[in-house]
Amino acid sequence: MSADIQTAQQGFSLIEVSIVTAIVLLMAIIGVPAIGGYVVENKVPKVGEELARFILQTKVNAPGGTAAPYSGIDTSNFANMVRGSSVFSLTGTESAARVLHGLGTDGEVAVAEAASGAAFSITLSKVHHAACPSIASVMQRVADIITVAAEGQAATTVKDANTSYSALATESRCGKGDINTFVFTAS
Repeated sequence: MSADIQTAQQGFSLIEVSIVTAIVLLMAIIGVPAIGGYVVENKVPKVGEELARFILQTKVNAPGGTAAPYSGIDTSNFANMVRGSSVFSLTGTESAARVLHGLGTDGEVAVAEAASGAAFSITLSKVHHAACPSIASVMQRVADIITVAAEGQAATTVKDANTSYSALATESRCGKGDINTFVFTAS
């Protein structure tokens, strides 16, 4: 006797699909911020290398024998050097150039003269804590003075003529999120 065996095709129930969706959503909520931190951390060496190159090139090209070799330096000088770079994003025109560093959401690079033109500073705003203290560790080779401040806090000097650089001290000064500001001064 032959019997027709019918196999019923079964799919997933709404409850099973909902549970799997909830698990995937929970994993995404936990994983995405961590991935963002890794992305920022991987950009640090490239950003630091470009900043160090700008400092060294500026020092080499500074007019010798003057008291104010960096008089008039500003962000447009840096923007001209990194134009076409895959590391930084540029917006605006020459005189109103805006350079984004990629180490935090909407983080900018600003260059200005310091000490009446005897030195110049590079300010990185809105730096994510994943880049701290790595960016300062890279820059401590070429910067004479380094300060760091988390949003709402006073700037702390982590390197100068009287303070040896310490990555641990720098890290302790950084706040969580895209709220840190670094200032690197070179003369």
